[in-house]
Amino acid sequence: MMSIDFHKNFSKKLKRMSQKEQEKVKQKLTLFLENCYDPLLNNHALKGKYLDYRSINITGDLRAIYKCLTEEEIIFVDIDTHSNLYL
Repeated sequence: MMSIDFHKNFSKKLKRMSQKEQEKVKQKLTLFLENCYDPLLNNHALKGKYLDYRSINITGDLRAIYKCLTEEEIIFVDIDTHSNLYL
């Protein structure tokens, strides 16, 4: 069973989001637990300052960045719009 943790920065940003966005995050994380490579998530590896991290799509512009700590342990470290994350 995969375990998911959330970095404090991820949690802070999530709390500031609208109820609608929070619901979308919840839906995508549920899907992520069922199949982390579901095509709807567009799960992909990152480069540059986020080397060794991966990203999933939450909405058209909202992204969640995570890192695999072990095969069974994942930590979501950031969530924001594409343009804010990849400056």
